[in-house]
Amino acid sequence: MKNLFWIVVGACLLAPVANAQEKASREAGDWLVRVGATYIAPKSNNHAAVEVDDAVGFTFNGAYMFTSNMGLELLAAMPVEHDLNDKATGEKIGSTQQIPPTLTAQWHFNPIGRLIPYAGLGINYTLFFDEQLEGGRLSLDESWGFAGQLGFDWQVGTNWFLNLDVRYIGIETDARVNGVDIDKVEIDPWVAGLNVGWTF
Repeated sequence: MKNLFWIVVGACLLAPVANAQEKASREAGDWLVRVGATYIAPKSNNHAAVEVDDAVGFTFNGAYMFTSNMGLELLAAMPVEHDLNDKATGEKIGSTQQIPPTLTAQWHFNPIGRLIPYAGLGINYTLFFDEQLEGGRLSLDESWGFAGQLGFDWQVGTNWFLNLDVRYIGIETDARVNGVDIDKVEIDPWVAGLNVGWTF
C-alpha cells in the first residue's frame, strides 16, 4: 500500500503540460478536484501502552471557489488502515481502519499566478471501524477535531495542476478493550498529500 505514494509521484510527472504557457487563474464559481496519495504520520506517545503506526492512503477532495481567493474544500478518502503496536516491544498487536472526512475553508493567496499557495482551517470527523486486537476486543469511538492546512497548486495546463498539501488534524479517540475504558488515544497526525488536480 505504501508504494501508492510513489505511483502518484510518477503520475504527477506525467501530467499534461501542453498548454502550460497560458495564464492560470482562480475565479468565483470554479470547482477544483484533486486525486492522489496521502502519508499519515500520527504523533509519538499516542498512549501509555500503544503506538499508532504511519499509513498511506488514497485520497480525493473537491473545492468550490466562492471568490477568486476564498474556497471551501471537502477531503475524503478510501479506508486507511493503521497498525497498532505494543509500545514496549514495538510488535504489532492489532489494527484499525478509519475514514477522515475534513471540511476546510481556504484562502488562495495568488489566484492569477502559475503557483497558487493557500492556507485553510476546518473541522475533521474520523470514524474508526474494523478494529482488531490480538487476544481481545477493541473499540474506538468516533472523533471530532480541528484541522489546519497549508498547500499550493502548480498549474501545468489550462485546467490541470499538481498539488502538494500538509495538514495537522486533531484526532483523539476513547478506547475500550473487552468493554473496559483504557483512556484516550491521541493520534493528532501530520498529513502530507501529493495530488493531480483539475479545474472546471
